[in-house]
Amino acid sequence: MPPTHLTPTQPDAVEPAEAVAPLMRGITVLHRLTEAGGTRSLSGLEKATGLARSTVDRIAATLARMGYLRLDGRDAVLAPRLMELGNAYLAALRLPRLLDSRADALADELDESVSLAVADRDGIRFIHQATRRRAMSLSFRIGDLLPAERTAPGPLFATEWTTEDWARWRARRAADPRDHGFPAVPPRERPARDEEFEQRTHEAGTRGWALDDQLIEPGLVAVSVPVRDPGGAVACVVSVVSHTSRHSAHSLRETVLPRLRATVRAMERDLREAPARPPAAPAGLATWTGASKQELGREFIESLARGLTVITAFGEGRAELTLTEVAQATGLARATARRALITLEHLGHVTAHGRTFRLTPRVLALGFPPLSRTSLPQIAAPHLADLAERLHDSASLAVLAGDEIQYTARVATSRIMSVNITVGTRLPAYATSLGRVMMADLSPAARGPFLTDLHALTPRTVTDPEALAATLDRVREAGYALVDGELEEGLRSIAAPVRDRTGVVVAAVNVAMHSSRRTVEQCVAEVLPELSATAGLIEADLRVAGRFTRVPTA
Repeated sequence: MPPTHLTPTQPDAVEPAEAVAPLMRGITVLHRLTEAGGTRSLSGLEKATGLARSTVDRIAATLARMGYLRLDGRDAVLAPRLMELGNAYLAALRLPRLLDSRADALADELDESVSLAVADRDGIRFIHQATRRRAMSLSFRIGDLLPAERTAPGPLFATEWTTEDWARWRARRAADPRDHGFPAVPPRERPARDEEFEQRTHEAGTRGWALDDQLIEPGLVAVSVPVRDPGGAVACVVSVVSHTSRHSAHSLRETVLPRLRATVRAMERDLREAPARPPAAPAGLATWTGASKQELGREFIESLARGLTVITAFGEGRAELTLTEVAQATGLARATARRALITLEHLGHVTAHGRTFRLTPRVLALGFPPLSRTSLPQIAAPHLADLAERLHDSASLAVLAGDEIQYTARVATSRIMSVNITVGTRLPAYATSLGRVMMADLSPAARGPFLTDLHALTPRTVTDPEALAATLDRVREAGYALVDGELEEGLRSIAAPVRDRTGVVVAAVNVAMHSSRRTVEQCVAEVLPELSATAGLIEADLRVAGRFTRVPTA
């Protein structure tokens, strides 16, 4: 597979003398994991990176300590916490927060997929996707990189290319004529002439819009319009993507383009009127990395951890930072922050503008594409497994489905007497601990449908609406629910809520057991602290994963 200059780990020039080698190696490992879809064996990483196995093991241990990956047997698996790196870029960029609601509204109105993309040298990288779910639907993810010449946004960005940019593009195409360096798109069946893209760029500059008529693959068509910042430069490009079963390129232009242009005008107004946001408080992560080094010894690569924390120094209100500001935000010494910035600039993740630095879209290549499709059950699964292992009892995640709960993740334990429930099982919400912690978060009016038609499942089941309402009030105040023999005699369970970034309960976790295993008092004293800690870990991952992506709850 021929490399291209767009390969994120390929340096732009000779490696600087002050580059941090462990940081470069760690980023290489993250890129190889990203290219593999988020999971790769440690031996596979050894082969893919060319690093010694001992080096791969130390990098994996460090990233696991940071919460950026987890070790599952012999495999390294990217973890949702890694998305905080891409989140730092997206927050600093501000475009998703300012424009995504208009993109979503346009997708709903047209019933077509809508995306936002930014330029990444001579490629484009997606920063937002509003996808229609169909049998033939858009499979691109936030962070995916596409060659400019095979997209509708590409010619629009190319209207601003310099002579150097065009030379770089031609060199890349000569080295990789079939686009093997872009795993998000199928390889070309035949090379295209440079003149074709040059002509499309000229037309895009004249018209102010561009078309993709099945350039990526047969059947896929798109129309794009640039969103310009207050200075007149292209800030991003909005695309409406469809299939030839619904639109030809011509009909897409005729029927969709006017509405797309209206949305872009509104987006440009949003950019002009957006108020400045104050920077968030410094993270002070250097202390944490130092403590981790003391605990894990040589297995923890402190320079790798500190280098990655430099990326998190950027964010909302912190799009451009000086060296001093980076050092203050991370708690690192200026010399340490400087070497990290030099390394990140060499790798293309940071650009220097005089005395200030900015993140580049290439930061999204650090695990964001595969993780952007992570669901809540996937987030919860490893935490439930840890909980079940500590308590030696079954642990589950569930969501509300009408007036029932539906199990979406579960880790069972091997016992002679065990709770026999599988993923997908539905149970009446009113008689379960999982249901009660989710019902307790609802307003009194929203609880109404749950308080009718209550049937006794055992002699213990609460069936009086007023009694159940009072129980839900107590659950809301206590922050947990314990149900003893109301769903099935002998079954005891305790549950805690899982809240999203806004504080809304979107799911619940529980531990279930036979009543002979623990008394009610033991459940509260021994199980509840572990259960609450697990819910907190799931919420922390959900806050990171859900900052710029929609996390499916089932």
